Amino acid sequence: MNDAKEEIKARLPVEDVIAQYIELKRAGRTLKGRSPWGVDKTPSFMVSPEKGIWHDFSANKGGDIFTFVMEVEGISFKEALEKLAAQAGVDMTKYRGGDGQMAKRKARAREALELATKFYQFCLSKNKRVAEYVFYQRNMNRGTIEEFRIGYSPADGQSLKRFLKSRGFSEQEMNDAGLLNRFAGDMFRGRMMVPFIESSASGGVIGYTARVLDKSEPKYLNTPETILFNKSRFIFGLAQAKEAIRREGFVVIVEGNMDVISSHQAGVRGAVATSGTAMTEQHLKILARLTNDIRLAYDGDEAGVKATERAIKMAGDLGINLTVISDYQGAKDPDELIQRGAELWQKAVEERKPAVEWLLDKYEEKLDLNSGFGKREYSDMALKLLENVKDKIERAHYEEVVARRLGVLREDLRGKEEDLERKMEERPKRRLKKAKTEVRGETLKKLEDNILALAVYGGVEAPSEVEIPEEETRLEELELIFDSQYKTWGKEAIKAEMGGLTERLRDELAKNEIGKLQAELESEGIDAEREKEILRRITELQKNKN
Repeated sequence: MNDAKEEIKARLPVEDVIAQYIELKRAGRTLKGRSPWGVDKTPSFMVSPEKGIWHDFSANKGGDIFTFVMEVEGISFKEALEKLAAQAGVDMTKYRGGDGQMAKRKARAREALELATKFYQFCLSKNKRVAEYVFYQRNMNRGTIEEFRIGYSPADGQSLKRFLKSRGFSEQEMNDAGLLNRFAGDMFRGRMMVPFIESSASGGVIGYTARVLDKSEPKYLNTPETILFNKSRFIFGLAQAKEAIRREGFVVIVEGNMDVISSHQAGVRGAVATSGTAMTEQHLKILARLTNDIRLAYDGDEAGVKATERAIKMAGDLGINLTVISDYQGAKDPDELIQRGAELWQKAVEERKPAVEWLLDKYEEKLDLNSGFGKREYSDMALKLLENVKDKIERAHYEEVVARRLGVLREDLRGKEEDLERKMEERPKRRLKKAKTEVRGETLKKLEDNILALAVYGGVEAPSEVEIPEEETRLEELELIFDSQYKTWGKEAIKAEMGGLTERLRDELAKNEIGKLQAELESEGIDAEREKEILRRITELQKNKN
């Protein structure tokens, strides 16, 4: 049903669906309105047309058009799917083994995108100003422009549509390809066009990333999700990098699409990017089919640390040798380093560090290992990280590294690890199950949302009580929360906010646990030993709160 969902979302803008239920008003790049659940005094319902998602800050709900209709009408996903399909004019029979219409639509979308790419290339060749920008400001040579099929979209907003219409394409077919905006004009205007090219044998264009030529915003505009393009599976540059990855035996994952292009031109042709979304397990699995040597070119800030931690966790079961490229010699990213000299980037790629070692260094930088508290926190973070190292020899090596840095014996470290494992095993199974399935209150949900938004998009470390999500819609919802509440905040203000939210989260979690323990005390059949344990735990929690 994923194809059906994507087709419905492509036809029904999120703001049009929600506007049937509540009044929305423009607020910059988002829309605002009153909660349909009637719990806000001022507009706290936000909609992002660009991302196709919504979030209600007063009711702590969010998602896409399907979750909205399910929530507001109290119906199942299947009912919401059928309701929105009818509204969008989508024939659901073709997704149930029907007449193959989807295959025909995809073929026409591919044809439209191929023609559009040639049209954009032609427009670049005829525009002197844009050609100067591409050749001299972006420092691309002719071979790179041809290999990546770079072009230019005219600024009038109708040129591509007129061209495709003259070639027999309907508006629906252009929409299928992601080439029109919601006003039925050209999606991309006055931008340098870089096609998304499939890495499969067909090597067809499935979308674009488009960059402005000046300082206007947004700097980059990507093709939305279409019947061909899914950003959680697409890897930018893989079509051009595949042979180099097989030949050289490694892949470099950079953060930006322009970093990929610069890297290829500088001779590091195994560079790719996840194209504006967090790395997923699906991305890693695709790359692991080509090589087990994956090199991450991430920043050394908190966001880079978190991204590397997530990558290590996902890579644990895939047999991947994960390393980090970090010596940019003061440059902010690979593209800037390459402008100084291609050989500098080539050297950085070779002089990478094992990802676990790089993270251990980062932990050490921010903690005082001369204090008992710093050593305890460092050992907690290190042991949690090493849980993802599956190879026993490699794990033993890092345990030795950690023990040496702490000035203790490896046996001491192993002893702490065994104590933690034993405590986990001794916890009553019923309580474990309950903790996994508990329904958290609205206050907890709101605190977690804000903490995760700050951690993922604000570049500050999240407390251990929350886990960074990987699901794409959830990450986009967190981005909306961050943009709405914290985008203009400075780094120090964000750090202070995270500290306050973390304190409140721990307080709420303690209240939650106390409430459950008190309920258990009142239950029948509790033995004296368990009652004593519960009273001790309640006293401990109340003491920590105070």
